[in-house]
Amino acid sequence: MTGPAATLGAVRRAAARRLAELGTDATPALDARLLVAGALGVAPDRLVLIDDRALSDAEIGAIEAAIERRLAGEPVARILGEKEFWGLTFQLADATLVPRPDTETLVEAALAWIDRTQGRDRPFRIVDIGTGTGAILIALLSELPQAIGLGVDLSEAAARTARANAERLGFGDRSLFIRGSWGESSAPADVIVSNPPYIRSEVIQTLDREVRYHDPLLALDGGDDGLDAYRAIVADLDRMMRPGGATFFEIGFDQAQSLSALAEQAGFAAVVHADLAGHDRVVEIHRSNWLPTGSKPGGFE
Repeated sequence: MTGPAATLGAVRRAAARRLAELGTDATPALDARLLVAGALGVAPDRLVLIDDRALSDAEIGAIEAAIERRLAGEPVARILGEKEFWGLTFQLADATLVPRPDTETLVEAALAWIDRTQGRDRPFRIVDIGTGTGAILIALLSELPQAIGLGVDLSEAAARTARANAERLGFGDRSLFIRGSWGESSAPADVIVSNPPYIRSEVIQTLDREVRYHDPLLALDGGDDGLDAYRAIVADLDRMMRPGGATFFEIGFDQAQSLSALAEQAGFAAVVHADLAGHDRVVEIHRSNWLPTGSKPGGFE
């Protein structure tokens, strides 16, 4: 990957080969393209137009550094410092998870409930518990023009990152982000969303190295059975959720039954949503005396 005559195309293809030889990179060509584009400050879809351009030693060095980080197991999004979610680009921090496509199922479930029950033009109050980058809340605000939102996170760095994302994406005037524990909201909400830590403590050391070494433990560890955060939030839902409101939790693949049981024990009803792969991904919770038609039980100060 060195030499004065090295072209962008040759360097990119060499990087893809190196990632492929690693044997653990599922998309070496795509990852190489994203990393090369990020190192050069060029949009990924523009690379093919400048494949013949000669690279400077400084540019080759920047690409090499990015590829070495990927070879060491660092996720592409961490290296780039950003990730797309719901068509929006979110800046990352060490204190935040990388937004994942599966989490869009939660946004879809919340919007489907709103479409069934009230319509998108109402002035909803939304609370996002464990907001991280702010991706879930900001995605919802992008679809709900009259809504306002509060994002709460145990990490001050995460709350600051979410606030910066909201401001950069144009939603700063309809959102507030604070450091706080579960349920720290000054007013009941119409919609509560959360992707809390839900991995059992003993399982964390068995996770893929991209997660184990690069995602914040605070956002992963759900306690001995993975349900600690759910218990705390469900216990406070009667106060936090307005009558006729709904709460949407992302869950692990085997947690739908356990969380549904927790909700029912607290006097709520639960509906389970699957992701595109058919795995249980979201549990929707309402007061037990109200369910949306066709469902199956299963201003901030």
